[in-house]
Amino acid sequence: MEMDYVTGFSHSHMDRRPTKRPRLAWENPQAHSKAQSGMYCGQELGNLTSFGPSRVHADHASMFVKGLAQNGTPQWRNDDKDGHYLFALGENLTSRYKILRKIGEGTFGQVLDCLDRETGETVAIKVVRSIKKYREAAMTEIDVLELLKRYDRSGSHCVQIRNWFDYRNHICIVFEMLGPSLYDFLRKNNYRPFPVDLVREIGRQLLECVAFMHDLRLIHTDLKPENILFVSPEYLKIPDYKVTARSPTDVNYYKRLPKSSAIKVIDFGSTAYEHQEHNYIVSTRHYRAPEVILGLGWSYPCDMWSVGCILIELCSGEALFQTHENLEHLAMMERVLGPIPQHMLKRVDKPAEKFVRRGRLDWPEGATSRESIKAVLKLPRLQNLVMQHVDHSAGYLIDLLQGLLRYDPSSRLTAHDALKHPFFTRDYYRRF
Repeated sequence: MEMDYVTGFSHSHMDRRPTKRPRLAWENPQAHSKAQSGMYCGQELGNLTSFGPSRVHADHASMFVKGLAQNGTPQWRNDDKDGHYLFALGENLTSRYKILRKIGEGTFGQVLDCLDRETGETVAIKVVRSIKKYREAAMTEIDVLELLKRYDRSGSHCVQIRNWFDYRNHICIVFEMLGPSLYDFLRKNNYRPFPVDLVREIGRQLLECVAFMHDLRLIHTDLKPENILFVSPEYLKIPDYKVTARSPTDVNYYKRLPKSSAIKVIDFGSTAYEHQEHNYIVSTRHYRAPEVILGLGWSYPCDMWSVGCILIELCSGEALFQTHENLEHLAMMERVLGPIPQHMLKRVDKPAEKFVRRGRLDWPEGATSRESIKAVLKLPRLQNLVMQHVDHSAGYLIDLLQGLLRYDPSSRLTAHDALKHPFFTRDYYRRF
């Protein structure tokens, strides 16, 4: 039963991922926010960026409100102490773009909602800090974005670059405007799981994007719900009958469903080419593959591990491996998926040797605290976790996840293989 139709998605505050366990217990409006996905179409100022730990400076957008420049180039002003561009709402970013509001901020710089005077459209512009390493990273991202755009014939589910320019020593990248990230949608929905049919549609598109990138010999390396955005911000509000059954007066009586399941992947600043060295740490912690933690080198399969973690999170509402410690992370993997193969533990690099003792993971002996041990023990096996949240298609989904979360990267499903899995090919699913 459709109860409401909403075209905006407020994002006045975004939460950092918790350091431990269920997220709702950690929500604190005064805490520093976790960086979230950037090109967001909403009504309020928020730190919705996906490019690094967020540090919101409220005065950035208001320091120069007086004397707005309506036409022409604004007067020169120095950047702030961190190299962020200082601007006034309503002034121009070159003569083509008018700044409407700030969408978010991260270590990379800021994302601004701007009016494109040539097309009449609103666009999201990533304004990179005027610091050498961030400028160089931005140019690398531009190269990847233009490569993706050049070969994108039928829609790859990758965000589209519209333009880029160098303005007052800031690399500015112009993107199409998109809706909220999957993580933000989950948060706004009180971390209610997505219906399995919606997970299927999102998973299919995500895998199509990954397959497209891998065919171009590109590895994203930072896939996570923050970096996957709904194309549209529109959603429906419908009764949540599970909540209603407990208490008809519950404030969470309604839940949200996206009007459209269409998604696009963003943030290609960490994208790696196949021919580069792959011995450094990649991926955000919760979505990091075991071969990365163990120092075994990584390649395309690290993206597939991340996809598996994302699908579980969409089905359950929570990140699977909520930890910030390497040994605890590996122990959580073993709790959910079974033991790590010995042939992998025997080949760990020197920094990871401390996680292994007598040919097995040094757990629980090496745990840092009792709380850490309890956190691992409370995790269910993969099959049980899925069956707690999925009412149909559970068998197919479990089998798919087992293929995506194989420890050995050489035996992990590829994106093309995953798209052929019965979870996606069966004809009973419902399109959104």
